[in-house]
Amino acid sequence: MHIADEIASKGYLISSSELADLMDVNASAVTSRGDNWAWRNWEVSRVRREGNQILWQLERVD
Repeated sequence: MHIADEIASKGYLISSSELADLMDVNASAVTSRGDNWAWRNWEVSRVRREGNQILWQLERVD
């Protein structure tokens, strides 16, 4: 969870596969959720597509 906080606080964008690894799920489980959704203490937003990768942003929800 520390990694998710670091990603959120620094404003980093992560790929679907990186987010899936963080969540310990299959990448298709990430991409099938839509553009905006909640995961634990974070709001997950689809930001853009670069080539064949979707990039996501995490925002901490307290």
